[in-house]
Amino acid sequence: MDYVSALLPPVVMAVLFIAVIRVIVKTQGGANKTKEDAAVDAALARAESTHQATAKNDI
Repeated sequence: MDYVSALLPPVVMAVLFIAVIRVIVKTQGGANKTKEDAAVDAALARAESTHQATAKNDI
């Protein structure tokens, strides 16, 4: 019976780890990818415009 109590925590952790990886893989791509790409592009555009504005003010 000691072997069951010794193996249970690693098995539970392995199952939870596999579940997390499956969720991560399933949420990549599709409509989510488009939304994430748009958010990143918008953030980069804001950062670039801020950088250009401060560069003009430094001159």
